[in-house]
Amino acid sequence: MIRDDAEALRTAAALAEEFRPGASGRDARRELPRAELDRLTATGLLAVTVPAAHGGADVSAATLAEVFRLLASADASLAQIPQSHFAYVNVLRQQGSPEQQSFFFAEVLAGRRFGNAQSEAGTRHLQDIRTRLVRGDDGSYLLTGVKNYSTGALFADWIPVLARADDDLLHVAYVPADAPGLTVTDDWDGMGQRTTASGTVRLESVQVPEAHVVPHHLTFTGPQLHGALAQLLHTAIDAGIAAGALAEAAEFVRTRSRPWFESGYDTAAEDPLLIQRFGELDLRRRAADALLATAARAVDTARADLDDDSAAEASIAGAAAKAYAGSAALEIADALFEVSGTRAALDSLNLHRHWRDARTHTLHDPARWKIQHLGRYVLNGTRPPRHGLL
Repeated sequence: MIRDDAEALRTAAALAEEFRPGASGRDARRELPRAELDRLTATGLLAVTVPAAHGGADVSAATLAEVFRLLASADASLAQIPQSHFAYVNVLRQQGSPEQQSFFFAEVLAGRRFGNAQSEAGTRHLQDIRTRLVRGDDGSYLLTGVKNYSTGALFADWIPVLARADDDLLHVAYVPADAPGLTVTDDWDGMGQRTTASGTVRLESVQVPEAHVVPHHLTFTGPQLHGALAQLLHTAIDAGIAAGALAEAAEFVRTRSRPWFESGYDTAAEDPLLIQRFGELDLRRRAADALLATAARAVDTARADLDDDSAAEASIAGAAAKAYAGSAALEIADALFEVSGTRAALDSLNLHRHWRDARTHTLHDPARWKIQHLGRYVLNGTRPPRHGLL
């Protein structure tokens, strides 16, 4: 059991160092990190946002963001797996009944993992959710639908499913992973984030008791931080990818790269042009980290005094951080080859995993729309919409 923020950060830092050496091999072999995820779970790190009233550490958003950044700097796939876990713990914090909170927070404290089943392929757009919850005469529900990009579901004890009820409003059904009618298929074949097992969940008349259904639509009827927190964790993953790529580039140049013959230096690390480029890249990394920290503080500030203005500030700060960190991760992961030289392109070294992870992860939602909301906010004072992606 982790008791406070400081212990959470120490644990994440130690786990990052433990997971780093095997990250490249797991990616190259597409070896799912079951043992590593079990190790992470055993430390209690997945329970750190359980409210103090229920026995959890209730760490700050700033701490949680740094936990994700540290883990992603070592293994971006492994860091992404619990992102939805924390998002759906947060759903329970916001809309769970006292009985639901008591039950599910106890599950999390006991080491149970949440996955996710929310996105659907082939619909008109992201929020065109067609999975249905149909209420039966006894008050329970039957759940039917197909979900894609279900990161974490393969490793989960509970799979939160985003669905529409008879009233067409969004609900989250928390379904045990072994429920009859539920199948999880490991069919994710993305070029990056290869070991997240972000496959397909099929639900065929899965029975769900009313006690396991949460009215998620209520989250968006007033000021909310659901989207800001979820985006904060995605931003932390991008910032972690940037940090991991830069650290590996520096190590490669120090130990393997040859100096360009015109430089006049004995080692590549002494080349002033390379030194300049590393300085530029480190500025990008530091700026991404700073914007991440600013966004996390905005979430914590809004939690303490939530209203339309504080919620908007948190969403806008998160939008800025996410847009910047994504581009920084891509630039640094690409520049790794520029500064390291031809040998870095060897497939056997698998240095391209950083770029593949960054390119794949940054596709979750478009940065251009985040920048649109930034512009509207600063120019016209227009608050961002309440749709869970800001």
